[in-house]
Amino acid sequence: MSTSSTSIALRRADLPRLSLTVKAAATVLAIVAAVALPQLFHVIGAVSGQGTMLGVAFLPMHLPIIFVGLIAGPAVGAIAGAAAPLVSFLLSGMPMLAMLPLMMIELCAYGLIAGLLRSVKLPSLVKVVLAQLAGRVVLTVATAIAVFAFGSSDSIAATWTSDLAAGLPGLALQWALIPLAAYWSESLIRR
Repeated sequence: MSTSSTSIALRRADLPRLSLTVKAAATVLAIVAAVALPQLFHVIGAVSGQGTMLGVAFLPMHLPIIFVGLIAGPAVGAIAGAAAPLVSFLLSGMPMLAMLPLMMIELCAYGLIAGLLRSVKLPSLVKVVLAQLAGRVVLTVATAIAVFAFGSSDSIAATWTSDLAAGLPGLALQWALIPLAAYWSESLIRR
């Protein structure tokens, strides 16, 4: 097999360069969406009697961060990912202060990895799954460091698997919505 045929899957996609103004607007819109969507899910959860479980199950903050990374690149994804939990905390007190640094690291990783995959010629669904896996690995490492520094190491594996199981509906939602939205956005950008 020649090197040209083995690198076909990883060649760069022909995406237009985005202006600084477009990247700034994308960053702000992603942060706004990442703050507003969880609030919407919490309201729906309160009305339906589910409480905060809808947010845990559907991971609404992840959607705009992975999406903006895919369409606007790694810097936009990382900045929006790190800033969104902080802005949410400052406006609503959520996430809890103890979880804030971990969520900032996790969402920054999602946005960064999705952004790094932006120009790689792979199906959008594969990019979303790779960003999800990489973000989860980064969260696991950050959690391990925090737990070993400040608490018991027994909870790392249990937390990872329970969070993954609880968030399966959110992962499926990301698999369905983000590739469609990325395709639609890229077709608009190319015009």
